[in-house]
Order: sequence, then structure tokens, then C-alpha cells
Amino acid sequence: MTNSSRPPISIADTAFLKYYPADIQWKLEAKITFTPNEIPFELPTSSGKTKFFKKYAIAKMAIQGQEFELSIYQNQAFLNNPDLMDHLFIPFLDATNGETTYEGGRYIDINISDISLNKATIDFNLCYNPYCAYSSGYNCPIPPAENRLKIPINAGEKKWTKSDH
Repeated sequence: MTNSSRPPISIADTAFLKYYPADIQWKLEAKITFTPNEIPFELPTSSGKTKFFKKYAIAKMAIQGQEFELSIYQNQAFLNNPDLMDHLFIPFLDATNGETTYEGGRYIDINISDISLNKATIDFNLCYNPYCAYSSGYNCPIPPAENRLKIPINAGEKKWTKSDH
């Protein structure tokens, strides 16, 4: 959310977006452990404001023999919106941040309806930069410490490289 009605990036600037080549190995099946007793908390944003989230579940998965887990969050502001109440949010940092990807982390979205029999597919090819990667004035959630991975996630959107950013 922003204080401005302008988009974070112009249509002309979409030519500067860069992505890792899509790779099926980054489409991971995760074991989902629900966390129903979690209490909503304030997640800091890049602007210094906070947003209320609740840890919804933990996704456990592996890539190239390395196991890792990410917490999945539910934005509490979306609970009363029928169009958004199914939405879940995975903000994360990994070993590529500041090098090939945006230093502030990246995001993945899934839906509650994507979870079946305590499993969900998490496709890292779909991870994207927050609006803050392109422009100031946005309230981008900062990935919590529990979602800071030591491994590189060489998938999804890369760092914004337009020279006047």
C-alpha cells in the first residue's frame, strides 16, 4: 500500500525486469504444518509502518538435498474481504539477496485452497520483488528472521537494474 496513486513501475520500465530461467526443480512440494494457535503480530514494513499478520502454517521442503522451511502468513486485513481471504503470503530472504536479487527480499503468494492433505506446491519461479524494489513510498513487509534462508533461491525475479533507480 502506498501514499501515492502512481504505480511502482512504468509500462516502459517493464523491459528492465529480469528473471532466472524457469526451472522445474524450483517447483517444490511442501509439507504443511498448520499453526492454528498463533497470535496476530505486527510485521514491520520498509516505510516504518506495520501490518498485522498471523502465522498460518510452516512449509517444509527440500531442494538438491537441502531441507529448509518457510513460515506462511495471513494478512489480517484481508480476512473480511471475500476476494482476498484465501490469500497467503510468504516473504523471504535468501543467499542471493543483494547480489542477483533485491536486497530487501522477495515474496511468493499461495492460496489456502492450494493446500490439500497437508501439502502444497510452492513454485519459486513465481517469486517476485516487492514494490519497494522499484520505487519509494510503499509499505513493503520485511521478511521475518524465521524466513531468512542461508541457501540461494536461484529462481523467480532478479534485482531491478534500471540505472536511474
